[in-house]
Amino acid sequence: MTSGSRWTYKDAGVDIDAGERLVERIRPLAARATRPEVLAGVGGFAGLCALPARYRDPVLVSGTDGVGTKIKSALATGRHDTIGVDLVAMSVNDVAVTGAEPLFFLDYFATSRLEVAVAEAVVRGVAEGCREAGCALLGGETAEMPGMYAEGEYDLAGFCVGVVERDQVRDGRLLQEGDALIGLHSSGLHSNGHSLARMILLDALGHTYDDRPPALGGASVADELLRPTRIYVAALRALAAAGVTWKAAAHITGGGLVDNPPRMLSRASELAIELELGSWPVPPVFSLIAGAGVADDEMRRTFNLGLGMLVAVAPDQAERALGALAASGQPASRVGAVTRRTGGAPAVSFRT
Repeated sequence: MTSGSRWTYKDAGVDIDAGERLVERIRPLAARATRPEVLAGVGGFAGLCALPARYRDPVLVSGTDGVGTKIKSALATGRHDTIGVDLVAMSVNDVAVTGAEPLFFLDYFATSRLEVAVAEAVVRGVAEGCREAGCALLGGETAEMPGMYAEGEYDLAGFCVGVVERDQVRDGRLLQEGDALIGLHSSGLHSNGHSLARMILLDALGHTYDDRPPALGGASVADELLRPTRIYVAALRALAAAGVTWKAAAHITGGGLVDNPPRMLSRASELAIELELGSWPVPPVFSLIAGAGVADDEMRRTFNLGLGMLVAVAPDQAERALGALAASGQPASRVGAVTRRTGGAPAVSFRT
């Protein structure tokens, strides 16, 4: 190695000092998104978290996801404060449908050149999502990779670990024909179908992010595209606290109402899902997109159409479940039932 070289890592596009400044800004955010089991968090080589002592036969549950092209809207509008909530929601909701309690979360932020204020805004959203889900922001990674991303762009990935008693895992084995399906309302698009949504809203319909189409009831296009994904952890806890034994659940993400509900039938392939159209409110953004020329089948397989999660309960517990959800602040509707699957019938059907 030659002494006195005039080249630095910063000359190559990587600013180590900016990374250190970001870590110092993140540290207090993570400190507010923690749990008693955390032994060591942000700043070390790895985070340490003990299992809660109350578990008799704990099973660890893991999930990972990103937020897809929703990031395009954050970049285009300069609104980075809620995309981190989406990142947490996509993983913790997946973990929660197994019956697990989310324990901790880690984030991965990769960019061409680290802009500390942008990264801090993103992680602030991550911390807020963790607080809402009741899990700890245990750590993460920031990668500055010039040449890998266009100038000013970033990408995100998230990782969640939860814990559940082995005999409390929700895997569909308890499902029966006639069980009621409770639909937990979404806040809107959540984090799926954004490539199609942006194509329709911005290109086909010619709107800008600042436009406020009358159909959206005063919201701007940016408001709709960046509305945070709902986190359903507290809603599932509210069901348990009310004595409702929910049997299985499906997080409605990519694949919409066609491909996601069958995943709750993994131990009950002889059963099917029947959803009653018109039994839940569909947010206006979906009607606006469909009205531009997207067929019903495509809408159902791409978007959540207002249902962010489906939860199956015994029919005699449906009203108690709806009451518990309403008391917790989570709007919900009874949207269908578990049915017997016959012949080559689809796993999900829709009736009016």
